[in-house]
Amino acid sequence: MANTKQAKKRAEQSDRKKARNRAVKSETRKSVKALRSAVTAEPAKAKEMLPETVSQLDIAVRKGVLHKKTASRLKSRVARAVNKSASPAA
Repeated sequence: MANTKQAKKRAEQSDRKKARNRAVKSETRKSVKALRSAVTAEPAKAKEMLPETVSQLDIAVRKGVLHKKTASRLKSRVARAVNKSASPAA
């Protein structure tokens, strides 16, 4: 438990940041998960959802919730999945 005024303030700030980070991370995960399920069910809808998901990942990076390369890797994987589902099977 925090004893000093400074430690109490830092604990409160930490709780606020934790809640904000959790919300951003949750939204990002939901977005990626929805896109991945749309790839198998509705490829046309997945193609429309891709820019929104990429934007959500960029927001998470900008807020410091995800590392830049982690987001880049996720963007690459979902884009590849969308493009694969959109192209006719040969």
